[in-house]
Amino acid sequence: MDFKSEVNIKTNTQNFKFAQPTVSRKPLEFLRDTEALLRRPTVATLAPLLPPKVGNNLQIASCVAEESLQELAEIDLETISDWELRPLRIRIGLSFVGFGALMTVLLLLYLNTLYSQLSPIEQIARYWHQYVWFVCLGVTGMFILGREAMRPINKPQKSGEK
Repeated sequence: MDFKSEVNIKTNTQNFKFAQPTVSRKPLEFLRDTEALLRRPTVATLAPLLPPKVGNNLQIASCVAEESLQELAEIDLETISDWELRPLRIRIGLSFVGFGALMTVLLLLYLNTLYSQLSPIEQIARYWHQYVWFVCLGVTGMFILGREAMRPINKPQKSGEK
């Protein structure tokens, strides 16, 4: 009795050819189409079930989302330079720092008003997760700002300048 396999595994795996996408879509177009495929049936299902005013508002919001995502899909991401993104990166860093600081202050206010009978060590022991989250947000914002400050400034040159 011969129990050898007749299938040659090496030759079978080498013959596979994977399908390549025929049309390459931009990421924002892909986002628009995917979101629309999820949103349209959801709105169509929910609108009749909701009160008329809420259903109309939901359909209006869906139309606004459609228009906004269409405008986004028309943006060519390849034309956006690093220089144009600089103000946005600075705002994001400042938002992280500000939100972390604000939430830390609100946490301290909360603890001092509702748990004033506890010592500061007991307050930190009880709410250390929140302290860590808010401090980490602030530190992340500082890293973003520091990275942006160390980035070389390469202004885009106009066509007539050298």
